Amino acid sequence: MAVSSTGNLGLRPGDALIVVDLQNDFLPGGSLAVPHGDEVVQVLAECVRRFLARGLPVFATRDWHPVDHCSFRAQGGPWPPHCVAGTAGAEFARDLGLPPAVDIVSKATERDREAYSAFAGTDLAQRLRRAGCTRLFVGGLATEYCVLSTVRDAIGEGLAVVVLLDAVRAVNVQADDGVRALAHISELGARMAAFEELPE
Repeated sequence: MAVSSTGNLGLRPGDALIVVDLQNDFLPGGSLAVPHGDEVVQVLAECVRRFLARGLPVFATRDWHPVDHCSFRAQGGPWPPHCVAGTAGAEFARDLGLPPAVDIVSKATERDREAYSAFAGTDLAQRLRRAGCTRLFVGGLATEYCVLSTVRDAIGEGLAVVVLLDAVRAVNVQADDGVRALAHISELGARMAAFEELPE
């Protein structure tokens, strides 16, 4: 799916950035590595810097699973164990360099509940409302799972959404899963943008 550029995007009060699950287990060498997932780390690190420099809120989500989470194969789920709370695999990518001002959102923390979306079982919607957020910029891993689900729920909360195409990568369990996810995201009403469209 070819997505055209949208033109320069000015950042303004009401904007927020959400970095989705940029954790070691989803990077090359991790237990559930997303192909080329490491390519988004520096892009999102710079996005974080630009948002914080303007006093705009930044949220970083993380899978924070119990050791026997329902998504793991040993419990009948589709995935190998990953992002177990407190382990090195659950830590954010080192080069992301998240400063203390970033708000952390832990999800999928209950054994029997899956949560791809950053809104599922968390207070993210309330945090965004308290911050006066009306437009959400989204990047992270993986396109067809946690990014798609987070975008869908954000739109359901009445937020405008911009997906940063340079800052997402797909698992692609089936060929072109990521392409199909981006098409669906566009159909939901999200805007697509390239990193260079953000002001420095």
